[in-house]
Amino acid sequence: MLNVFEIVLPLLFIVFISIPLIKLFRGKVSKKSATWRLLTHICGFFAMVAITVIFQFSGTQVFALDATDIIGTTAQGLGFLGAALATGLSALGAGIAVAAAAPAAIGAFSENEKNFGKSLIFVALGEGVAIYGLLISILIINKL
Repeated sequence: MLNVFEIVLPLLFIVFISIPLIKLFRGKVSKKSATWRLLTHICGFFAMVAITVIFQFSGTQVFALDATDIIGTTAQGLGFLGAALATGLSALGAGIAVAAAAPAAIGAFSENEKNFGKSLIFVALGEGVAIYGLLISILIINKL
C-alpha cells in the first residue's frame, strides 16, 4: 500500500517540471519569456534526473522493497516492457497516420461527396495500426 509521501512526491515533481510550460502552450508569452520558460523547464528536468541519480547511488532507500517482495523473472519484466512498447508505439504511429489522413479526407469530402468512402478507408487504415499493436501486446502478455 502506498503512503501519502509516495503519491504526493512524484506529483510534485511533475507539477514542478510542467509549470513553466503552461503559458508557453497557451501562446501568451513573448519570445524572451518563452526562451526563459523553456530553459527553466530543461533545467528542472535535469535537476530531477540528478536527484534521482543521487538517491540511486547514495544507498538511501526511498521507495525500495525487500528482495523477498519481488516476484517474477527478468524475462517476465522484459515481456511486459515489450507489450507496453508495442501498444504505445503503435498508438503513436496511428496518431501520426490519422493526423495526416483525416484532414486530407475532410478536404476531399468537402470538394466531392463521392470521396467519403475512399477517404474513410485511409483514416481507418491508420487506426488499424493501433489495433494491431494492441493485439500483439495481448499475445505477448498471454505468453508470460
